[in-house]
Amino acid sequence: MKYGVIFGAKSFEHEISIVSAVVLKGLLPSAVFVFCDANREFYLIPNEKLRANFFTKWEYKKCVKLSLENGGFYAKKLLGKEKIEADVFINLIHGADGEDGKMAGLLEFFGIKFIGPRLEASVLSYSKYLTKLLASSVGVKSLEYEVIYKGQKPTMSFPIILKPLHLGSSIGVSVVKEQSELEYALDVAFEFDDAVLVEPFISGVKEYNLAGAMVNNEIVYSIIEEPSKKEFLDYEQKYISFSAESNVREAELSDEIVNKFKDAFTRVYKSGFKGAIIRCDFFLVENEVYLNEINPNPGSLANYLFKDFLGLLDGVANSLPNEMDINIDYKFINTITHAKGSPKLS
Repeated sequence: MKYGVIFGAKSFEHEISIVSAVVLKGLLPSAVFVFCDANREFYLIPNEKLRANFFTKWEYKKCVKLSLENGGFYAKKLLGKEKIEADVFINLIHGADGEDGKMAGLLEFFGIKFIGPRLEASVLSYSKYLTKLLASSVGVKSLEYEVIYKGQKPTMSFPIILKPLHLGSSIGVSVVKEQSELEYALDVAFEFDDAVLVEPFISGVKEYNLAGAMVNNEIVYSIIEEPSKKEFLDYEQKYISFSAESNVREAELSDEIVNKFKDAFTRVYKSGFKGAIIRCDFFLVENEVYLNEINPNPGSLANYLFKDFLGLLDGVANSLPNEMDINIDYKFINTITHAKGSPKLS
């Protein structure tokens, strides 16, 4: 299987996407890597150049520029153009452009096979508010919440946690324990988004991560991870050391709780995420499972949580949802234009 990896794009999580691509290069050395810059222009990055500081120095602009057209990515040649060969592309763009549905829509529009959430699933998981509605619709619990906009204040009692509504990686997230901390936390959150999700903050709550995907109509689950954290899983804890796989801790849980996590994950996944490898982050409160968030393009595809990640990747690539084939034959127009007394349409 020849993979292509799409990463970067115009997002607050742009750099996280680059780090994820660097990690995947070690797992998929024969893959082709397509970088989308902040101007939404595409470049073919040679594997030997794929390292983090290559992008900080803008060296990528010297690489072959690509266009996205029907069937794939193309590079201009002296006489015509050449298609970048890949059987399946991986949407590895985090945050805006990748997880909000824009890239999914483009790839679907141009008929390009890809691993990642489709348009509808992207929209639902990108908004923390819509994620709450999705969870409720499939019978999965989540914490109580409210959504506020600029100029509004939370009505919940302290302590609370504020989260930009459309951002991941814990960017802009703050815990507010008393009134004196509120204004600064609101300023931080609204710096990144026009809407903010407010939830009760539960000190010491147990958090768990479970990833998975559908292969041949069966869900393949990762291990359940209990990530190390301080007060909450902030940006630094998630990513500064996220590539240190030895730090991954498989949770010690009873079979009953494991099955609860898997059931909640399955309900969420089957609501529209076929074709994607996703990670669901959960809380465990009094032995009840609560969905915290859905990561539709988790960092490095959460490869560190799977015992056979490459086997999973191939399985997902061979189990992608099929687009309905629509035959355009203009029978309707031909019928009405030839009908007696019909208005002229030409």
